[in-house]
Amino acid sequence: MERPIAIIFHRFGPYHCARLRAVAAQVPAVAIEVVRKDTIYQWDVVDDSQGFRRVTLFRELMADQPRVGDLRRRLYRCLASEQPRAVAIPGWESPYALLALSWCLRTSTPAVLMSESTFIDRRRTLLRERIKRKLLCLYKGALVAGRRQTEYLQYLGFPELAVSTSYDVIDNAHFGRMQPGDEVEPGVRQSFLVSCRFVRVKNLQRLLEGYARYRLEAGSASWDLVLAGDGPERDKIVEAMRVLNLGDSVRLAGFVQYDGLPALYARAGALVLPSVSEPWGLVVNEAMAAGLPVLVSKRCGCAPDLVQEGRNGFTFDPYETEQLARLMLRVSSMSEDERSAMGQTSREIISRWTPETFATNLMKAAEVATAAPRPKATVSDKALLWALIHRPRALP
Repeated sequence: MERPIAIIFHRFGPYHCARLRAVAAQVPAVAIEVVRKDTIYQWDVVDDSQGFRRVTLFRELMADQPRVGDLRRRLYRCLASEQPRAVAIPGWESPYALLALSWCLRTSTPAVLMSESTFIDRRRTLLRERIKRKLLCLYKGALVAGRRQTEYLQYLGFPELAVSTSYDVIDNAHFGRMQPGDEVEPGVRQSFLVSCRFVRVKNLQRLLEGYARYRLEAGSASWDLVLAGDGPERDKIVEAMRVLNLGDSVRLAGFVQYDGLPALYARAGALVLPSVSEPWGLVVNEAMAAGLPVLVSKRCGCAPDLVQEGRNGFTFDPYETEQLARLMLRVSSMSEDERSAMGQTSREIISRWTPETFATNLMKAAEVATAAPRPKATVSDKALLWALIHRPRALP
């Protein structure tokens, strides 16, 4: 019997399940989730394995991460039982990712890095980049999100031929499905949609300032703004709405579960993602699959790959509220035919970013890793891994 590929994620959300189903349709695979339910994401728990073989290490956690000793025992026991021919590991920061890499080194199992990090998604320091270079020597294949992520791995010394793309994909068909009642009723005003966690890096206060400028320019023809999501910045957002006198034109839609997202997009005229730090931005995939024009911050990792200026949307400097206001005015002033054409271009672009592409390219990365000589961990490598596992925030 062919040994499976093991794929690890912190928690299975709808996006992970779509990718894992696609992998399982191609090769034997085991999907390992650290926890089924946590306090970070508000997704409903996905109980159905949906066509892939699943192993859950912890049913529920009150903290972000389990204790290292418990995590090591359960993860090592699972991997030892499965005996995978390769292990796909997300990122290089969390204890479970580092423990999985450590197990791969101990057992001479090929490790594949899955990453969406870019050079600009956060502040970089010389020491941390040197540490990453050492860690990357322990991987022989990688699956990354897109162009910026590939460039970042190359900057860190990872060979280009060992990198595949299309890590950040969604089930496009889900967002293209129109359900009864999803259509916009005649006379209902169009809206700009923002869908994200309410955290500082999403830049929502500057978004509101830009939207206020847009309303002054557009007057009575201005679109409404819908903010879908929740998080620790909610009170600040409500206060900013009050100060800018936006109460009648901004709607807080709350967190919307996966099954409700197609209707949310169907009622929008365009998506806005104003983040000052965003490794990728899966909401852009969602909006494009739903056939929307997109306004995307230049600091979002997906911008070079998914946004074609003037064809399916525009990019902007997230610190320039006047620029955002002008682009909002430009989109809302278009004819319905012009916006529909942009939305159709969005669909065409995103049709090349699918779970099946994820599966195919993950297999390519695994084949590269399997064919490469196994890395031999030195004493310093082992010491580095031990230090990072016990200091999980040391390496962003």
